[in-house]
Amino acid sequence: MSEAQAKAPRRRGRSARREERAAELPPEMRPVRPGLEGGLYKPLGDNDLKRIHEAALDVLARVGLSEAIPSCIELVTAAGGTLSDDGRLLFPRALVEDTIAKAGRRFVLHGQDPSHDFEPWGKKVHFGTAGAAVHMVDAMTGEYRESTLADLYDIARVVDRMDHIHFMQRSIVLRDLEVTRELDINTCYAAVSGTSKHVGTSFFQPEYVDEAVRMLHMIAGGEDKWRARPFVSMSCCFVVPPLKFAEDACLCMEAGARAGMPILLLAAGQAGATSPASLAGAVVQEVAEVLAGLVYVNLIVPGHPCMFGAWPFVSDLRTGAMSGGSGEQAVLMAACAQMAQFYDLPGAVAAGMTDSKVPDAQAGYEKGITTALAAQAGGNMIYESAGMHASLLGFCLESLVIDNDILGSVLRTVRGIEMSDDHLSVETIREVSTQGPGHYLGHAQTLDMMQKDYIYPEVGDRTSPKEWIEQGSTNVVDKARKRTREILSEHFPSHIDVAMDARIRAAFPIKLPRGTMRPRP
Repeated sequence: MSEAQAKAPRRRGRSARREERAAELPPEMRPVRPGLEGGLYKPLGDNDLKRIHEAALDVLARVGLSEAIPSCIELVTAAGGTLSDDGRLLFPRALVEDTIAKAGRRFVLHGQDPSHDFEPWGKKVHFGTAGAAVHMVDAMTGEYRESTLADLYDIARVVDRMDHIHFMQRSIVLRDLEVTRELDINTCYAAVSGTSKHVGTSFFQPEYVDEAVRMLHMIAGGEDKWRARPFVSMSCCFVVPPLKFAEDACLCMEAGARAGMPILLLAAGQAGATSPASLAGAVVQEVAEVLAGLVYVNLIVPGHPCMFGAWPFVSDLRTGAMSGGSGEQAVLMAACAQMAQFYDLPGAVAAGMTDSKVPDAQAGYEKGITTALAAQAGGNMIYESAGMHASLLGFCLESLVIDNDILGSVLRTVRGIEMSDDHLSVETIREVSTQGPGHYLGHAQTLDMMQKDYIYPEVGDRTSPKEWIEQGSTNVVDKARKRTREILSEHFPSHIDVAMDARIRAAFPIKLPRGTMRPRP
């Protein structure tokens, strides 16, 4: 047998192994996946959590919230609350604590595709987008332009292909639509058409909630199927910090609860402006506001699925401008993740809100620090984690791809180090040291774990300087732009079939041209 013949079977074996390694692993075997458990980072101690809770109860009982709408006043006062002489709705301690005890906890958030369902409780970590930016950012030129309906559909399509972005909250305001009815309905439509992952949206008026839900009934196959698997949640800023109800948002929240739509109870004061400059005080106020919303919704529909969205934002106190990428922001959101765990409620925080205007080094370190701390604290749903710039004013498609790499690395840190007998590797060390070639490169354990234990960036560069030059000296933005263009030219989701889409267009004022939702000839 010739030397070439002798080597042929070995080459085929290596080729087979390479093909096996290239094959996609099932979700449970991948190095990172939705729902990995965080919780190792704890900026608040056990006593700190109790003190914040007590302070929030004190605020609700003694200060309360102003400008409650009549239906809210009726619900809360019938349950034991009171309306003060100066018109503030007060929430007694017993009412709040009883609500916490009875609130919905172990509910699933659904995607249109069941493979995207996830469990937002305990210390399980999931990343998603949010908004709402009013501009799109050109990653190459730094130019800002007003965001449009077509942009939202493109964002959804890219999110649909990002492994480490697990849900999509609407990310931009549709500046090309001025009629609020059209804006609300088209925002929901573009998001659910562009991705089969769980979607979050928001509304201006309660009647538009009802219309959008009718559209969702059609997509789901009927109201009963929608209520069994609601794949859209409502992001609701029902308060205007400090401690004032927002009338239209409250009406929308009531409509959403009655329609079976999960609700993100969102209170977003800005430290030093609309909440105390003290970080502890900022947490107290936002926790109090969210607890008021929790009582409100549970009086409408007991046990309704709600996410605990205490989002104290940070001001640069030199200017008053928001500072979404600051260290203070990172520690605040980690603390709020802990408060959700303290109440054993599904928690929603915000991280990844860089102050940088473009995807650059500042964006990278701010996004990395804030998302890592939120995940390590065990934030169940981490909104704003991809695509955002300029402290929520700008959105960049290429950043979705870059941030997907960041989030994958963050999830790998959440997973930590496995400590099984196999991972301790005593037998492997013995084999390589006493019988093998003196290295681990070709060992079966290495080949097995290179997929199951290690994660690799999609657009991050790990080549040598020589290879990098030979490949054109590209940077991460260049690669992200190429990947984004590939997705947008090829990926046109079809989970809503053409016939159903036609029915939706006949019933609702859909403004996204059908021609933009299919490949160009």
